[in-house]
Amino acid sequence: MGQIDRPETKSTRTRAPRKPKKSQLPIALLVTVLVIVLAFFLNQYNDKMGIYLLFGISFGVILQRSRFCFTASMRDPCITGSTSVTRAVLIAFSLATIGFTAIKYSAFMDGNPIPGMGNVGQISFALVIGAVLFGIGMVIAGGCASGTLMRVGEGFTMQMLSLLFFVIGSLWGAHDMGWWRAHVIKDSPAVFLPDVFGWLGALIVQFLIILLLYIAAVKWQEKKMGSAE
Repeated sequence: MGQIDRPETKSTRTRAPRKPKKSQLPIALLVTVLVIVLAFFLNQYNDKMGIYLLFGISFGVILQRSRFCFTASMRDPCITGSTSVTRAVLIAFSLATIGFTAIKYSAFMDGNPIPGMGNVGQISFALVIGAVLFGIGMVIAGGCASGTLMRVGEGFTMQMLSLLFFVIGSLWGAHDMGWWRAHVIKDSPAVFLPDVFGWLGALIVQFLIILLLYIAAVKWQEKKMGSAE
């Protein structure tokens, strides 16, 4: 009997060997050298520009490697049940609270104006509207401001479009801010916790809220995923 040709299957088909990925280390080293040269160049015009550049690059690398994103901290618990990013954001809030309190308290003790006091946001209906719109927008766009900037650096086209409209929306909001202040925000209170609880009391209240949110995040993940790792 003649030999019957069997159809080629996945098990019998020979796979072409995968090409090894090219090392990106030379490109990374070249970019690092160019950034350092650019920093020295900028320092000739302003001695702080080089520091700003290096800090911005470092911050971007940390964001990219950690995949840190405020959107994920709000979205993941609802979609997957994971609260790892949520807990990371809460820890970041704790560290920021310590740093900003030290800066503001040192100015307070020296009798100088407290940094940022003019930017204490007023609690109003405009704040609620802005928060809801921004929350909806960042979920649709797939990233908050930091996440969008990080993904633009990675070459994502959608985030480039999001950044464009982020800028347009910010300019539009700045243009209309006078109307909101005159008609909606003008009589709304601005709450600065040290004025209410004192400096130590404000820290205790802030950390207590963060701690309760952290415990809630752990319990939520345990309920949805069975563990809080």
